[in-house]
Amino acid sequence: MALVRAAERTSSSNTSRYCRYHVFLSFRGEDTRKTFTDHLYTALVNAGFHTFRDDDELERGEHIKPELQKAIKHSRTSVIVFSKDYASSTWCLDELMMILERKRRSADHVILPVFYDVDPSHVRKQTGNIAKAFARHQKTQPLKKVEVWREALAEVADLAAMVLQNQALG
Repeated sequence: MALVRAAERTSSSNTSRYCRYHVFLSFRGEDTRKTFTDHLYTALVNAGFHTFRDDDELERGEHIKPELQKAIKHSRTSVIVFSKDYASSTWCLDELMMILERKRRSADHVILPVFYDVDPSHVRKQTGNIAKAFARHQKTQPLKKVEVWREALAEVADLAAMVLQNQALG
């Protein structure tokens, strides 16, 4: 959260007029919604960060809705929770593309990847479950789109990140 606070301090007053959310959470719902992401969301909200997550404000659907695009556009920070099956979701991959586009348009937008129970090198090199997901995507999606997704995963995997294992405390 120190990174989020740093982003908050360094953003200008002009930027804050356009930012509706401090944090935009990107995650694969089936993997982490009821576990890690729920705890992260609660911690961010309790710390005073206006945080967007799709299950609060959007209905499920096949295509990313304009409301989600607006939430990304009007967020100062994006926290991307990579999980074992993140790359199997075309929704997540399209969302990732929007987050990277937001970053390219505004240098003060911060992206914080969180690798939850997945090795960052698997995301970067697209091995393991991620390789399997892309093999499926290559059968159903345009090749150009799959290549752009691959490049996006590699780009974000190279950023400073948090690596967390799904382990019981004890």
